[in-house]
Amino acid sequence: MPPVWSLRPSLPSDASWIAELRAQVMRPDLERLGRWDPVHVRERFVTGFHPAHTFVIEVEASAVGVIAVRPESDEKWIEHFYLAPEYQGQGPGALCCAMY
Repeated sequence: MPPVWSLRPSLPSDASWIAELRAQVMRPDLERLGRWDPVHVRERFVTGFHPAHTFVIEVEASAVGVIAVRPESDEKWIEHFYLAPEYQGQGPGALCCAMY
């Protein structure tokens, strides 16, 4: 049976663990590009964090990812989408994006 996943609104207190997840997920690409800065990658997320536009992806009540959708006049932009590596390719990401 596949794991049960859900979305919940984020809270201001989610910022630090989401910044850590962002750093973990983005590190390989940023290193490949020669742009890895462990402080900057976290600070950049925290300074632009908008809990009202951000949802936490949970699998069986454990936070495993995040999606931030910024509303514009007649469209929505996915601003952040991070999923813990161990859950990538297992479905929650595709289902979550289909909602938007």
